[in-house]
Amino acid sequence: MSRQEEVRNNGDLVMLVLAELIDRRYAVAVEIRELECFLVLADELHFGRTAERLYLSQSRVSQLLQALERRIGGPLFERTSRRVALTPLGKEFLTSLRPAYVALERVVENAREYAACVKGQLRIGFQGTVNDEILNAVSAFQSRNPNCLIDVWELPMNDPFSALRRGDVDAAVALLPIAEDDLVVGPIFSKVPQTLAVSKRHRLAGRPSVDVEDLAGETLIGFSGPAPTYWRLTQAPTQTPAGSLIHRGPEVRTFSEGLSLIAADRGAMLVCQATASRNQRADIISIPLTGVPDSALALSWRRGEETPALQAFAEHLKVS
Repeated sequence: MSRQEEVRNNGDLVMLVLAELIDRRYAVAVEIRELECFLVLADELHFGRTAERLYLSQSRVSQLLQALERRIGGPLFERTSRRVALTPLGKEFLTSLRPAYVALERVVENAREYAACVKGQLRIGFQGTVNDEILNAVSAFQSRNPNCLIDVWELPMNDPFSALRRGDVDAAVALLPIAEDDLVVGPIFSKVPQTLAVSKRHRLAGRPSVDVEDLAGETLIGFSGPAPTYWRLTQAPTQTPAGSLIHRGPEVRTFSEGLSLIAADRGAMLVCQATASRNQRADIISIPLTGVPDSALALSWRRGEETPALQAFAEHLKVS
């Protein structure tokens, strides 16, 4: 068995690099710090500057160099009070060592990247329809982290957090607001204007736009529990900012149920512009709504349970 085969079988990548790239006469037990000291001194040709670069004392630099020379069996530098220069042996050793050391650094860096590689499975719950921003983030994450698979779960519109708390998913993409003490709110994205979805027979159907104060006396379709009350009131407020009453309409579990009730003239519904565009129907009109905050999505996860995979996905979501 050759030395290369033996080293490969042992899994010793560092020694494999040294065995392949350094002349065999130098393949002895050498301390990495000694090699580093030699390379820096070969660049600087000055013990003081070498000591500064390595954060060592000059005496320690001398000790390391002397130890290396003893291992090699000959002087690597000519030293005088005025100059430091490589000997012929030092020049030959430098020629063999430098590419080996660079390769060694590359092996270590590759190993570090592999150790930090995101692996396993990441389960993401999505409330509503998966939009382009989320899809782009998923695609970018999968390309960068091929050893981690994203599994997609659909979350009920009326229950954005239960699956997350049960551990069915690792993170949830849900409509704001999210004000849960046990959940962390990560990147906020997909900010789009709101619209008012109404039947084509609705009194406001002919308007080019509607202000939130125009909802006074109207009936809004909302979502049922178990979504928290503050979240449900944001999706279907019961009064205008000026304090005028908005009637509470029927509550639904899904967005599709809401569309059916709108078409049946059971009430209107606040729908973000992107969702309205993806769900156009001949019997429903979506009117731009002013005076309300934009709709937005956020990624959330259980407090204290942020994993490398989750952190990496959140970063992709920030730049998507």
